[in-house]
Amino acid sequence: MLHPEIEMLDREGILRIQRRRLATLGERLAKNDAWRDHFNSVGMQPEDLSAPDGLENAPFLEKADLRGHYPFPFLTAPMEEVERFVATSGTTGLPVLFGMTQQDFGTLLPNQVARLLAAAGVKRASRSYQGYGYGLWIGGPAPDQGFKALDCTNFPIGPGRGELAARWLRDHRYDVASMSPLWLMSLVQAARAQGINPKTDWHLKTAILGGQSVSAEFRAQLESEMPAGFISHNIYGTTEAGGPILAISTPYTHADDELHLLNEDTVLTEILDPVTLKPVSEGEVGEIVVTTLSKQASPVVRWRTRDLVRLSPRPYDCPSGRRGMRKIGRIIGRSDDMIKFKGVIVFPSQIEDVITGTNGVVREAWQIYIDKERMTIGTLTVAVEAVAAQGRAADQICNDIRREVRARLGMNIVVECHPEGTLPRYEAKAVRVLHRAEP
Repeated sequence: MLHPEIEMLDREGILRIQRRRLATLGERLAKNDAWRDHFNSVGMQPEDLSAPDGLENAPFLEKADLRGHYPFPFLTAPMEEVERFVATSGTTGLPVLFGMTQQDFGTLLPNQVARLLAAAGVKRASRSYQGYGYGLWIGGPAPDQGFKALDCTNFPIGPGRGELAARWLRDHRYDVASMSPLWLMSLVQAARAQGINPKTDWHLKTAILGGQSVSAEFRAQLESEMPAGFISHNIYGTTEAGGPILAISTPYTHADDELHLLNEDTVLTEILDPVTLKPVSEGEVGEIVVTTLSKQASPVVRWRTRDLVRLSPRPYDCPSGRRGMRKIGRIIGRSDDMIKFKGVIVFPSQIEDVITGTNGVVREAWQIYIDKERMTIGTLTVAVEAVAAQGRAADQICNDIRREVRARLGMNIVVECHPEGTLPRYEAKAVRVLHRAEP
């Protein structure tokens, strides 16, 4: 446990920190014209965050709000104090830039990421293969900072160069890897194609996997390819929150397919019903809404991530002794990615659960196509690949997936089965749902 003085606090101890830092945040935001205008839109002032009901009455922050203040939305530090900028992926429009001061990037971020890494079992002085991308994306620099704080020897390779990376995993004897789960599975295949057996030739003990949530079945398949004792952990965060700093699975939550929100002292996390925008109860599904309490530049207040999770039925019960910060399930999907197909609501993760449980399919390669007929959805097509070495007939695979989707979700879909290597591979965030043009 990296920060026991915080991680061992009870819930009231965490809430006291949040209340104090909310009041300080309100004082800072009051000095910024854009933030004052934002709060005035609901008849509030930023200083009202110090009130007991201040946050629950504060306005939500949406992507349109950020883009309306282009190019540096809600920046609360002078430009000369901004050490660097990071940006959203821009998959749904123009990327949004967020500033980070030296305190944000050099102190806050390392502490946040290192806490998560340590909770997942990363040991000091480990050899780390950092496989997330760089540039304006925070995905690569954030684990770099966390590994540095844990005195790890870091190999910042990033994604790509799969054949070489597969050899280096053997030759450099990396203990830990951070990357997307799909890229790690691709490296397993690249290794086997060169006669390298990851189970016996690699030395990985831990993988920190993010960029997309994967099913428990996919995770189990990935772990079965790895050395004895290997365990993979899902890490979660957003650029708006400051990076992959919100939650991670640990050896205590792994079996339950849950993550622990371990930075609630610096990022206040609400889990709200996406319709009523009221807090959900234990065991219910809600949208993650974040408020950054300690970030100097580009803080957010009630940022709607659109990511849906189930609050753990026992959010404060953890054998690790961490009782003040909550546990959540893996990301179910996004409220704006929810597919309503002929009256049935379905999330891509539900389709993935079927695919990864089907014999003979390539588990990391699948796609959902939404086909439209004029103004209404006509067909939902799921495209998969058949594992060449297994030689299972494509029509059998298609029938299995159609039957299981109908049994689980009560909907009829079209299934296409392609040769291995046909569909796109994603080194970082996977785009699973594609809309095809109307005829």
